[in-house]
Amino acid sequence: MSALILDAGALIAIDRGDRQVLAQVEDADRAGDPVRTNAMARALLDITVESITREDGMRAGELLGATRMKDAIDASVALLAGPGDRVLTSDAQDLRALCDAAGANAVVVDC
Repeated sequence: MSALILDAGALIAIDRGDRQVLAQVEDADRAGDPVRTNAMARALLDITVESITREDGMRAGELLGATRMKDAIDASVALLAGPGDRVLTSDAQDLRALCDAAGANAVVVDC
């Protein structure tokens, strides 16, 4: 089972009724794959919102330092991903770099 991870761009796309993004969320739901986002993004029904602990914040900071990036939300989203998970984002280049640096081995999908 792999998860579908949503960043703020994916949530905005859902809010705007983007059929491609909605279809991916529905496909994940039908497959029994969890759909997740973090507490820094607005939650929708059927999405598990993961809280961010002090340790998560420190790991995000370390990830940002390693990649020389600045977006803490993107870093915290990348840390949600695990092997085989899909990260749905409007910022694929940054999320791909962050997931790679985190060793997530996730698939980053542009929405």
